[in-house]
Amino acid sequence: MNRPPVSPPLVLQTPGFAHYSLSWSPFHNSRLAVASAANYGLVGNGRLHLALIGPAPGVAPGFSLDKFYDTQDGLYDVAWSEIHENQLVTGSGDGSIKLWDVMLNDLPIRAWQEHTREVFSVDWSNISKDIFLSSSWDGTVKIWSPERPRSVSTLQAHMSCVYQALFSPHQPDIIASCSTDGTLKIFDLRSPAYTQGPNANAFTNPLSAAALTVPASGTELLSIDWNKYRPFVLASAGVDKMIRVWDCRMVKSNPDPNQQAVGGVCETQFVGHEYAVRKVQWSPHHPDLLASASYDMTCRVWSTTPSPNGTNLVYIHDSHTEFVVGCAWSLYEEGVLASCSWDCRVNVFHI
Repeated sequence: MNRPPVSPPLVLQTPGFAHYSLSWSPFHNSRLAVASAANYGLVGNGRLHLALIGPAPGVAPGFSLDKFYDTQDGLYDVAWSEIHENQLVTGSGDGSIKLWDVMLNDLPIRAWQEHTREVFSVDWSNISKDIFLSSSWDGTVKIWSPERPRSVSTLQAHMSCVYQALFSPHQPDIIASCSTDGTLKIFDLRSPAYTQGPNANAFTNPLSAAALTVPASGTELLSIDWNKYRPFVLASAGVDKMIRVWDCRMVKSNPDPNQQAVGGVCETQFVGHEYAVRKVQWSPHHPDLLASASYDMTCRVWSTTPSPNGTNLVYIHDSHTEFVVGCAWSLYEEGVLASCSWDCRVNVFHI
């Protein structure tokens, strides 16, 4: 059977602003949010772009900028609210977190300033839909409610930069994080270590006990993601150019009862990227498909089920001309993927 031709990607250009992250709306299949920064995020302003995919007059679907919001510092990540279709949260290089309403045209509706260094990731729980979390280069992960003036709780997740933290899509009290220390950690907020008595205060005394620590790499881990179909299966990637898939149910007993549990079995690993892998994300439609974005200027799709010729690589998108630092699967359309890059472009394409 002949393979159908691959149509060219839809492209959105935002001159002067390099992209760091993007997120599809969980309510509208045509709406994308993009977190961006001037001067590649090294210094200068940030910008939150809201893009729409829709029919252009008389021709094929178009890709257009709906509106944007300027910020005083670069934006590194963005996440849509799971409870309000017009709200989303961003993490910034100045340590601030802002909540936006797309029906308003200028300022955020709420802002928090607790992190002491860059906020590099934000994630909204799709189970407990009234909370979200943030992770920072200050080593902490904080849990927030949009209705509260300060964080609900703080985890001293790592002793160094936390590049990403994510709620489990299967259990509301499970959080995973990754760091410059090369470990992937899982936190269970139901653990006795997190039981807060009347005098406990996680705001001033951060919680630190991880349920499981996975030594996932000898170098920095830049990204993780939970498999949407298999609980406790995660993918990790980072500076060593490797993508690894972990089954974190395989826990090794630690002879020292005062130390955290260590475990995780590497089920498979994907080799092919030429430089550090900046982002991994499992498909919401297939349990075996994984997308990755890399500094080698490509976005790739992998399958944990090898093809007849023995390869796990499914697709390479190489239309970008700078570091590709973000990718995201469409939540509604199977096989549709978006990528964003330091070349100031967002691409949306079918694999």
